[in-house]
Amino acid sequence: MTSVVVFDYGFGNVRSMVRALANLKLDVALTSDYRSALEADGLVVPGVGAFGACMEGLRQVRGDRVIVDRLRAGRPVLGVCVGEQIMFSSGSEHGERQSGLGLIDGSVSLLDADVVPHMGWDTVDAAESSVLLDGVEGERFYFVHSYAATDASPADVSGLEIDFGSAAQRVTWCDYGRSRFVAAYERGPLFATQFHPEKSAEAGARLLRNWVAVL
Repeated sequence: MTSVVVFDYGFGNVRSMVRALANLKLDVALTSDYRSALEADGLVVPGVGAFGACMEGLRQVRGDRVIVDRLRAGRPVLGVCVGEQIMFSSGSEHGERQSGLGLIDGSVSLLDADVVPHMGWDTVDAAESSVLLDGVEGERFYFVHSYAATDASPADVSGLEIDFGSAAQRVTWCDYGRSRFVAAYERGPLFATQFHPEKSAEAGARLLRNWVAVL
C-alpha cells in the first residue's frame, strides 16, 4: 500500500488533509518523525499562518532537512498553502523579510487587492502538461490566503546537493485583484499548491490522485 506522511509541525490543517488522503485508500500517517517522513512514498507539508512562524516551526522538528533530503533522493514532496510559500526564496510579512527554503526562486508578498484574504473558490490558468492539474484544468479550487508568490523561476539548488536533472518547472497561475500569483508549482519531485486540494471537492481529490500516481 502506498504510504504518505502528512508532516505535523504545528502549522497545518492536518485533519482534513489526512482524511482526504485516507479516502484514497492510502496508508496515511500524521507525524513529525524525521525517519518516517523521509521513508514514506510521499510527503505532504501543509501550512497555515505566518511565513516566518511556519519556517521556525518547521526547523524546530527538522522539517526543512527532511524536505531537502527527500528531494535529493527524488522522493515526491507536496507543499500546500503556506507549505507552498515556504518553498520559495523568501517571504515578507508585516514589513519583515524571512528566508524560505530556496527551492523556488521567488518571493511571497501581500496580495494587491481591495479585499484580502482571497477566500473561496477560483479557477486557475493551468500549466501546459501539468501533472497535478491533469483532467481538472478548468475546475475551481478552494483558496484562503492573504499572501502569495507573484514570480517563480527555477532555483539553483546545487548548493543543497539537489539535482532536478532536466525537469522543467510548470507554473499554474491565478488572478485575484491586481495580483497574478502562483497557484501551483511542479518541478521534478517538488510539487506545491497555494489552494487547498483537500477542501476542493472532487477536483481536489483528482489532483491528489494525480500526485499519488507519481509516488
